[in-house]
Amino acid sequence: MSSLPELTEPQIRRYARHIVLAEIGGVGQSRLIAARVLVIGAGGLGAPLLQYLAAAGVGTLGVIDHDSVDLSNLQRQVIHRTADIGVSKVESARRALSDINPEVHVEPLGERLTAANAERIIADYDLVADGSDNFATRYLLNDVCYRLKKTLVAAAILRFDGQISTYKAWQGAGHPCLRCLFPEAPSEDAVPSCAQAGVLGALAGTLGALQATEVVKEILGIGTSLTGRLLMYDALAGSFDEMAIAKRPDCPTCGTR
Repeated sequence: MSSLPELTEPQIRRYARHIVLAEIGGVGQSRLIAARVLVIGAGGLGAPLLQYLAAAGVGTLGVIDHDSVDLSNLQRQVIHRTADIGVSKVESARRALSDINPEVHVEPLGERLTAANAERIIADYDLVADGSDNFATRYLLNDVCYRLKKTLVAAAILRFDGQISTYKAWQGAGHPCLRCLFPEAPSEDAVPSCAQAGVLGALAGTLGALQATEVVKEILGIGTSLTGRLLMYDALAGSFDEMAIAKRPDCPTCGTR
């Protein structure tokens, strides 16, 4: 992260509710402004996540998505408008985030994240937030973030259920990775997509907001990290549950064997 900037008078007014928090203050807000966060996907999770990170003043937001806005997206992807149908999601996101906070620098990456470009793209950021919708991307992010020692805040949603955790297995004992929890990805046929099974639109907002909170916590080093814990939300029951994640010695990514 670059040297911390001095807050201007407009910034002090814009971020006043952050600055009065003892855990953040002016120094913490400057850390947010200096931070570089890469968001994977400008869809259901990425939309509220990006909105809150921009409003929080995270200075540089990279957003990678190769898709365009479709009418079926608008039920939950609140960053996009009806007028954006057919527009690339990263350009629609850049417009929306500029409206929220013109000080934030948005880096739109209208491409698919692959094994060929992942390290090059991720290396340029301090932290990664995963809002992708497929297992191949989730496992790729897990492995690359581990190799590059980048904190990964990952969430997933389907139907009425969501889950979120933070992975920083490169920090050693007590810090598992995604493969410690799920050593192998299930086949794409085994787990239905949102298009096949449906998803409650507001659920994306709940998990996206939780992701934004965890990203801010990780940038600032405040509170208790979700590393080693999987937080699960059942919207129909209106309940949260938590499960401990153990670091596996035989993990194919971060194991010691």
